[in-house]
Amino acid sequence: MKCLVFFNKGRNDEPRTTKSISVQSTSTSMSTDQDMRRSGSEFNSQIVSEFSTASSAKSFAILSQKQSNLREFTFSELKMATKNFSRSLMVGEGGFGGVYRGVIRSTDDPQKKIDVAIKQLSRRGLQASFLLFPYGHKEWVTEVNVLGIVEHPNLVKLVGYCAEDDERGIQRLLIYEYMPNRSVQDHLSTRSQAPLLWNTRMRIAQDAARGLAYLHEGMDFQIIFRDFKSSNILLDDQWNAKLSDFGLARLGPSDGLSHVSTAVVGTIGYAAPEYLRTGHLTAKSDVWSYGVFLYELITGRRPFDRNLPKNEQKLLEWVKPHLSRIKKFELILDPTLERKYSLKSAHKLSAVANRCLVQHPKLRPKMSMKSWRWCIPAPELLETTDYWKEPPMLDKPSLGSV
Repeated sequence: MKCLVFFNKGRNDEPRTTKSISVQSTSTSMSTDQDMRRSGSEFNSQIVSEFSTASSAKSFAILSQKQSNLREFTFSELKMATKNFSRSLMVGEGGFGGVYRGVIRSTDDPQKKIDVAIKQLSRRGLQASFLLFPYGHKEWVTEVNVLGIVEHPNLVKLVGYCAEDDERGIQRLLIYEYMPNRSVQDHLSTRSQAPLLWNTRMRIAQDAARGLAYLHEGMDFQIIFRDFKSSNILLDDQWNAKLSDFGLARLGPSDGLSHVSTAVVGTIGYAAPEYLRTGHLTAKSDVWSYGVFLYELITGRRPFDRNLPKNEQKLLEWVKPHLSRIKKFELILDPTLERKYSLKSAHKLSAVANRCLVQHPKLRPKMSMKSWRWCIPAPELLETTDYWKEPPMLDKPSLGSV
């Protein structure tokens, strides 16, 4: 979902990649207006069937079982929750439509009120599924499927959805837990009034790794995020990081297959080079994106920024010459930190990023936390003398251009 971007009042200006590959797609099929104009019960069946086209029979059974966890809302309920979609409650807006802060009542305790974020897919967004820009009905269905079956502390919780069709037209909405501290990208922006502390960045790196590890390895089937980036990582009231926006997610390859073949979509600067070249999608594509994100945390810069001088616009190309010596390396650290960081931990985080950014995908590590514990220590250990007794060595950089 575009939940992290939705906290920005303006539209998301990240350039997106939409490159068609002449390969067989295992993604969900495009929907027609007739497909979309269905009753709620028919739509529930459509949700499961659309996402299961590339799944095994076992995965399909799991999808069918867990879909009922979501709460189905009426459009009238959501109008009331948002004061008739008042502009004063709008917390973000994009090509998909608007996102509003709302209040609903708990099903367990009707007296208890819950803050939620409500994303309304506009007519333009509904039509966008035919153009793959930027978020349409197909992506809406995918997000309901993914967040309807997964449950993890580092994934944003989808509370429910609304799918109604009447004389007012097609209504498609998603209801999420409310994340008051916006996105990681918001806090890395030069416009941010409160830059992220270094220890907070390390916690975010851990949380994001845990979320990806769960998607890749924590279930009976694999989910590939395909759009991992700082604007899709939300922060709750305790600054815990949670992955969001699963509209482009795909099931991992079936047994015996090495990859999923699909059209190339995503955000410029994050996509793995082999995915851009071939359309072959694997979990290691997400690992590459995670490596890019770690350099965002280190530098405070976006992966691609047209506002910078030409030789600094591509983050990975800019950092590459600074990785060989510690004095050079310090020059790329986010200046908004005002030198309030552990240089050794930043150095070590860079080594993690370099492992993720190896050109050959099979040589990149898995996202399971056992693989990462030596690289990203618990935040309370970051400043202890004993932990950093021996300074870590940077891996030989093998960063590629994106």
